[in-house]
Amino acid sequence: MLRVYPDYYKEFKCIADKCRHSCCIGWEIDIDENTLEFYSTVKGDMGARLKSGIEYDENGAHFLLTENERCPFLNEKGLCDIIIELGEEHISDICTMHPRFVNDLPDRQEIGIGLCCEEAARIIIGKKSKTMLILEGENDDFDEIVNLRDRAVAAVQERSLTMEKRLKNMLSLFGSDVPEFRRQEIADLLLSLERLDESWTKLLELYKNTDASLSDFSSFMKGREHEYEQLLVYLIYRHMANAPDVFEAGLRAKLTWFVYELIKGLGAAIFADKGSFDFWDQTELMRLFSSEIEYSDENLDIIYDYLTQL
Repeated sequence: MLRVYPDYYKEFKCIADKCRHSCCIGWEIDIDENTLEFYSTVKGDMGARLKSGIEYDENGAHFLLTENERCPFLNEKGLCDIIIELGEEHISDICTMHPRFVNDLPDRQEIGIGLCCEEAARIIIGKKSKTMLILEGENDDFDEIVNLRDRAVAAVQERSLTMEKRLKNMLSLFGSDVPEFRRQEIADLLLSLERLDESWTKLLELYKNTDASLSDFSSFMKGREHEYEQLLVYLIYRHMANAPDVFEAGLRAKLTWFVYELIKGLGAAIFADKGSFDFWDQTELMRLFSSEIEYSDENLDIIYDYLTQL
């Protein structure tokens, strides 16, 4: 089977205690059956900690988070006691995989790293050269959706054009025009969704209440357009190829446009508010979006419903 991944994929390595937004805080951490079976064999103090730190429900087992929403095995230094005591090979599958994602298609497997992780966001958004997809293995089958996806990637990587023109060309592949982006309406929509981080709420409120100049912000961001290009390529690569049909692929193309306009508008609001907007502001902005929207099927579905009306 063909295996596909972006050329930056193998650069990722968890930065553990150096991470400002640990995935061991605020997320329910599931435990796969094989790891759970191993934990049941652990004796002594660690065995007792494992027994008291695991909760069961109808969906299986997961770690019982502390009152501060921390994994009970995340120590005060920001390191994992399971890795320290038992070895990295004995953490749960989801801990091993995160923030990697896998899209299993009939004739290929596509993998990548997700923007919800600050280190992954740094790697993706900080890449100045065009992202290339690495193909391992052979596949001669023609897939219409994958072909459209690859053409969409090429469209947003056409660096002789403005980002707006690139998006227009990308949407035209699916027979769509560029919709009107209604800032106030979209801010209200996003504020109506489930939110996990108060920072996201404050940012959306700033966005709603700040009439920032996009032209001034675009001038300020001149020379940093690759950050938006990498965002678009990431979104197209992650979300489009597994669409069930061309209509759904076109809807995911609209999502790409929607996220670009949103991220740019949020950045402009931050810039207007504090007079600066550096690379770390950008990565944190995209990390927040990914955590709050991209990793919530319910929130994504609501946005897709909105996009079908445009």
